[in-house]
Parts: sequence; C-alpha cells; structure tokens
Amino acid sequence: MPTRTGHARWEGNLKEGAGEVAFGGGLFRGRYSFGSRFEEGQGTNPEELLGAAHASCFAMALSHALAEGGFAPEWVEATAHVTVRPERGGGFTISKSHLVAEARVPGIDPAKFQAIAEQAKAGCPVSKALAGTEITLDAKLHAA
Repeated sequence: MPTRTGHARWEGNLKEGAGEVAFGGGLFRGRYSFGSRFEEGQGTNPEELLGAAHASCFAMALSHALAEGGFAPEWVEATAHVTVRPERGGGFTISKSHLVAEARVPGIDPAKFQAIAEQAKAGCPVSKALAGTEITLDAKLHAA
C-alpha cells in the first residue's frame, strides 16, 4: 500500500504567523493561520483537513460495507464536524468528530442501513486513527 504525503510550512509566531498546507501532488494548496483555526479568519485549518479525511474515508467505508452486505449504493455523502477545544493547563485537543451521512441505497431497510453505517464508522481507518476522540454519527437513508 502506498504512503501518502501532506506538507505544511509555517512562518512566524503562532498568533501573527501564517502557513500553507499542500497535498495531492499539488492539487490542493491552502493558507492557514491562527485566525483561520481559532477565529473566523480566511483560510483552512487542521480540523477542516481532518474532517475532509474522516468524511471521505467514512463515505468509502460505508459504500464498501453496503456492497459487502449485498446492497448497491447509488451514492453516499458524508460530512465530518471536527471540534477542537482548549485543555486544562494549556494547549488544545481535538475532542470530537461528528459524522453526518446521507445515502441512497435501493432495497435496504433503515435498521439494516443504520447497522452497516455504525460498522463503517468503527471500521474506517481514519476513525481508527482517531481512537482517543469521540466519534458520533447521524446517518440518513434517502428513498431510492
């Protein structure tokens, strides 16, 4: 299996500095700063990038789990809401990733869909990497 690479460069101190993150062989480049991470400033931040990674991993895992269960999903859409909060004594921690998923899957009943979605949440490699983080899920099945 390949090793994937992300790159970041930061210049200056925490509050006045700024950086750029890149991945995908240059397909994505984005600026980030203290303001884009902890305030409402322009740019991206590590939590958004982690959210994109978690959402995309979960969508793939759910699609695979549904196919393994004998269902053919038409589409799966996922969003991860990643929360960062201050820690007692200083610093910050990523405390939660809340997945919101919607899918159209012909021939599946809602209870079976929910069970497979929970299985995918637990089995997604990014969920496993976030083992110390609370991961929650709201999954909605659209009528086929």
